[in-house]
Amino acid sequence: QTQLMESGGGLAQPGGSLRLSCKASGVILSVFNGSPLGWYRQAPGKERELVATFLGGGDTRYADFAKCRFTVSKDNTRRTIYLQMNSLEPEDTAVYFCHLNPYGNSQHDWGQGTQVTVSS
Repeated sequence: QTQLMESGGGLAQPGGSLRLSCKASGVILSVFNGSPLGWYRQAPGKERELVATFLGGGDTRYADFAKCRFTVSKDNTRRTIYLQMNSLEPEDTAVYFCHLNPYGNSQHDWGQGTQVTVSS
């Protein structure tokens, strides 16, 4: 059974940085490396939105707000995906979710989310 566990959220000041991690359990390497795998976020009163994701293999897609500030990376050996967030803004305050779409099929797995708050 697939489990996604996020960590690394917390409070950051505007202009600061945070690094989120998501450990995938119960996922074989071919799924981890060959499937859409990435990060979404949901702010209060707003819909969940894409932040950054691997499309399957090495290609990535970033939301416009994440380009040049956020970087998604992964460690296949550790079955862990990361989101390095720099130059944080109050508008980045949200719950950040890890997402896996095995082989791009109809199944979507989500983590429980980790809160990121950007405030002075």
